[in-house]
Amino acid sequence: MNSKEKGLVIIYTGEGKGKTTAALGLVLRAVGHKKKCLIIQFGKAWFTGELVGIKKLSPYAAIIQGGKGFLNIKNFALKSNQPKDIHKKAAREAYDLLYKEIKSDKWDIVVADEIAGAVSSGVLPAKLVVKLIKDKPFRLDLVLTGHFAPKELIKMADLVTEMQEIKHPFQQGILAKKGIDF
Repeated sequence: MNSKEKGLVIIYTGEGKGKTTAALGLVLRAVGHKKKCLIIQFGKAWFTGELVGIKKLSPYAAIIQGGKGFLNIKNFALKSNQPKDIHKKAAREAYDLLYKEIKSDKWDIVVADEIAGAVSSGVLPAKLVVKLIKDKPFRLDLVLTGHFAPKELIKMADLVTEMQEIKHPFQQGILAKKGIDF
């Protein structure tokens, strides 16, 4: 990577499926170019296929889960029953690790998966994500995902894609599928 090349801030947001999938696809592409990628997941606290899949991309990619489940979600199977204070503590710990790793300047791409959802659900202050964007190394590409990305983050981003649900298998009673949804 050209060290003078500006790193992008990319946001995948919206109510439709595919935010994490898009971010992980970007990581897969980057690993093909031997770029070092880190994914830190906010909210997710259960087994997903990406946990095993990303390990197979080592030493170029790593993934860390830093959540206690989701708040304010329609899917009761994924909804957490933990008190909000527990979520706030987990989100702050994940953020502190994320910030430390970003400042280490050892990664080419960092994905903060579901961080926008952590902000929108009130477990992580938006000002911390603003600081993250402002303090990232110039060359680092930073990818933020999650529902309801705040306007101030959208304004700071270089690329924003909003996923919009048009049709979903849940509407037909089809539950989440291995390899597709998790």
